[in-house]
Parts: sequence; C-alpha cells; structure tokens
Amino acid sequence: MSKSLPNRAEVDARFTWNSASVFPDGAGWEAAVSSVLARLPDLAEFEGHLGESPDMLADWFDAADSAQLLMGKVVVYATMSYSVDATDQTAAARADRARTIYAQLGAAMAFAVPEMIAIEFPKLREWVATSPRLKHLGHFVDRLEKLQNHVRSPEVEELLSQASDPLATALSVHSVLANTDLRFAPASGAEGEEEVAQGTIGALLTSPDRDLRRSAFESYADAHLEMRHAMAANLAAGVKRDVFYARARAYKSSLEAALEPNHIPAAVYHNVIRAFRDNLGTWHRYWRVRRQALGLSALEPFDLQARLGSSKRKVLYEEAVDWISEGVKSLGEEYVEVLRKGSLEERWVDVYPNKGKRMGAFSTGTSGTYPFIFMSYNDDIYSMSTLAHELGHSMHSYYTRKTQPYVYSSYGLFQAEVASNMHQALTRRYLLATNTDPEFQIAVIDEAMANFYRYFFIMPTLARFELQIHERVEKGIALTADDLNHLMADLISEVYGSEVEVGDRNRERIGSTWAQFHTHLYSNFYVFQYATGIAGANHLAEKVAAGDAGAVRNYLAFLKTGGSMYPLEGLKVAGVDMASPEPVASAFAAFARMVERLEELVAARPALKKP
Repeated sequence: MSKSLPNRAEVDARFTWNSASVFPDGAGWEAAVSSVLARLPDLAEFEGHLGESPDMLADWFDAADSAQLLMGKVVVYATMSYSVDATDQTAAARADRARTIYAQLGAAMAFAVPEMIAIEFPKLREWVATSPRLKHLGHFVDRLEKLQNHVRSPEVEELLSQASDPLATALSVHSVLANTDLRFAPASGAEGEEEVAQGTIGALLTSPDRDLRRSAFESYADAHLEMRHAMAANLAAGVKRDVFYARARAYKSSLEAALEPNHIPAAVYHNVIRAFRDNLGTWHRYWRVRRQALGLSALEPFDLQARLGSSKRKVLYEEAVDWISEGVKSLGEEYVEVLRKGSLEERWVDVYPNKGKRMGAFSTGTSGTYPFIFMSYNDDIYSMSTLAHELGHSMHSYYTRKTQPYVYSSYGLFQAEVASNMHQALTRRYLLATNTDPEFQIAVIDEAMANFYRYFFIMPTLARFELQIHERVEKGIALTADDLNHLMADLISEVYGSEVEVGDRNRERIGSTWAQFHTHLYSNFYVFQYATGIAGANHLAEKVAAGDAGAVRNYLAFLKTGGSMYPLEGLKVAGVDMASPEPVASAFAAFARMVERLEELVAARPALKKP
C-alpha cells in the first residue's frame, strides 16, 4: 500500500509550532513590517551624532536593539510559515520580503560601526566604564577594536548591507529547487510504494527493507542529479559571494573571513580535518562491522544508515520527550521543567512531516519568542535523537536570551553545537545504562553511529570540499557540476575505502551529496563546527552525566554566556579548550570505543543468513 504525507492543513495543531505566539496572523506580521520600515528614518537621524555623548550612544543602542528585535520576529514568523510548506506562495513572498527588509534595516544602520570606531577606543572604553547605560558593552567594544581593520567607510558599509539581499539569491533559488521543484519517484519495498520527500528521506534510508532504502536512495540522488547544473551554478554564486565579502573586507581568504570575526584560529579548522583523515581506519573498521550486522555480503552506499537493531519498536514523540528529560536530569529540575513545558505544552516543536515541508531540522527564534524547533519526527530512535539535538539548541537559546541583553542574545555555531550534542550524549548514556537488552543496546549505539556518521564523516567531508571549492574560486577557477560531483565522490570514496562497494552509477549519486545540503554550503565555513561541537560535548558529558556539581554549574554558566564572550573563551567556562586538538582526538577515541562495543554485540548475535 502506498503511503503519502498529509497536506499541511491536515496536521493536528497540537504537533505544529505556535506561530500565533509570534504574531496572531498575517495582519500582525504586516503591522510589524510597517513598524520596522517606519523606524528607518529615526535610526538615520543618529548619523553623525554617536560621538556627542555617552547618552547619545546609549540612545542609539536602545533604538537599534528595539528595531532589530522586532525585525527578528518578522524574520522568524516568515521562516516558520515558509519552512512548513515551501509550496505556499504567500509564505514564499513573505520570506522574500523579510530578507529585503532585513537588508534595508542593515543599510540604515550601516553608518554606526564606522562612526563608533571614529570615536576612538580609549574614549569608548571610558564611556563604558563610567556610563551605567553602556556598562554591558565592554566585550562589544573589544570585538569592534579587533575587527576595525575590516570595517569600511559608512558609504561602503551601507552598500555592502544593501547587497546582502541580492547576494542571498543563490541560497533562496537552491531552496526553491530543493524544496519545491524537485520531483522524487516513489520508493518501492516489500509493503508497496512510499513517498520520497524532504521530510521522509531520513526514515526511508534507515529502513530494514533493503529494496525500499535502495530505491529511496536512488530516487533522492537522481532527482538532485537532474538539477545538478542549476544547483552547481547556484553554489558557484554562493562561493563567489563569500569571496567578494572576504575581499571587500580585506581578508586574505574566505576561510579567514569566516573565522577571524569569532577569533577562531585557522588551526582549529585544520585540526578537525587532520584528525578526520588520521582516523579513516576507524571508519573502515565500522563499515566492516556494519556489513556483518546487516548480514550482507557487500555493503553499498544505501546501507550506511540502515537500522542495525532487530527491534522495530516505535518511539512516539511523547516518549522521546520522556527519555530526553531523564537523560538531562543531571542539569537540574528547572532545566527539565522548562524543556518539558516547551515540548509538550507551549508548542515549541513543529513535529511531523507534511507535503511541502522542507528537509532537515533546526532551532530558531529570537528574543521575545519561544526557541522554536523545526523537524520531521518519524516515531523512531533517530528522530528522538534529532529532537534531543534541537532541544539542546533551544535550551541554549532559552538561557542565553533570558540572561543576556539583546546585543549578546545570539551566539555562533561553534558554541551551539556543543549544547545540542551534549543532549544527545546525555540521553544516549541514560538509555545504555537503563536497558541492557543486547538488541536495544545495538539500536542505541546505531543511533550514536548515525550521529558520528553525520558529524564525523559527512560534515568533515563537506568541510574539505568547501575549502577546495573556495580556493578554486579565489584562484579564478570555474566550478562546474561535473567538477563538483567528481570532487565530492573522490572525498567520500576515500572514507569508504575498499569496504563499501560503489560502482559507476552510485559514484555519480554519492557525488551529488554537495547538492543535497540545501543551506550548509551557503553558510561560509559553517560545517566543520559540527565536528568541533560533538567533540566538545563528548569531552564534557561524562562529568555532567555523573552529576558533578562543578561541571553542571559550569555548563549552565556557559549556556548563559551567549555572545558575551568569544566562542573559545565561552567554552572554557564550560570546561573544554577547543583550541587544543585534544577534544577532537578524544572524540574520535570515543567513536573507536563505540565501534569496538558494537563489534562485541554483533559477534554475540546468532549468525545471520547472508542475502
């Protein structure tokens, strides 16, 4: 029997996120848009006056923060409606308008940073030290001083802000192609056909039905291959945007432009790549035990995410919340209470897949909204893990926004991925400690390996790919679909080694992996931070899980730092030094121990008949 997804209007409202808590309806959103636009002339009146007095500068921050806070709600609401149904043209138009207005607001504020630099830093520090209204801006001023050589004149800054809207077109076009225009053939398995969509592909690739996951893999990859030339042109435009901004701000490279504003040394990036390549043998070992666990004579690309556990036990959404709550119990009663209320009562989460819902999962929101979660829950342990991950982000945002003023209410991915992976690590530890059934243990380890697969295989591979394509564009070399596919296939094949059989047609399909990541490669050197995040979380999880009072206190303090510290300094508050290669190496060691434990469990199983 064919299984299809419901239309958005058919989804039970209990399992949709509470967009009405941001604005009651579209009219409320329009009123907010009008309010933002009406504030632009008021912001412009500050130009040329920021250096007059501490109170004038404080007035500027009050006005700018208020406008940006409202703009944040405008963007969040537009994102929410478009993400859940990319075929909704009203929602698509709203998302496009939000991007345009965001650029207009940025242009209206563009004079401020150059003007603050012109005040000169000794005077700015004096004002921060003596004015109660500016006392929280010490880190802001320090960050500004370190970046001053990359700040342009007010006129150029305004132009760069205006350019942000058209330069974002590559990402928006890719999103339309991927979430609206791609057409996937249905997957076929023992129980008939199932719909392939952005919201279902993850579940299909974990299916125990090999024919189903093979046909889902082929359908998904082939649809992207049909669009590869358009997607390659879009990605080339996105990389050229990165190179343009790097040169406009006098950085030596796109990598430097991505890392230096957060004061992350390039060595951190290269540590991840080096550790990844040094541990390829562990991946090869894992492929061997995976093949044995599945009872296959040969492992193929569509087998790499198939469930290893024999149990077909469903994990309903409410049960997943229970498991996660128990897993993070060491973080305190208040923490768990906030998490449960958000998940079960306040409707932070848009839970289930529907027609038109875009792929992936993310946490969103801004000051003044809930820390919302977008996902497509599929009643399995993998979806439970995704929920745990996104709740880690949302709890991080909850504590940051509750603690910090608006100027520090956001933080970078470098910090964010530690919080999300911490949730997964703690929940996993709880499950392994409380259920010793071998098949359940295999299922939990399989979920852990799926996490490592994404963060310690796919993301470092995309990071290597990203560095090479940026370096090519910086040298004036064109990017074509064939070049991108060959490069991606070569990088993935290196991790497969001789343990995964590919073949010519599947080589093309794995080569399209770059096209299947619809936002990540349009965010300048974003993906390597997934690996640093899982490394930092694994480094911290043991002490936190044990209820070490100091470790718990330090971790919660880290969640509250938000953007008030540089990322490496904030993580030191939690108790991990990510400037050192040790956390990444330690995480790979934990990965190797997980593979070893899986080998033991699989070896103790009755022999499987090989197909």
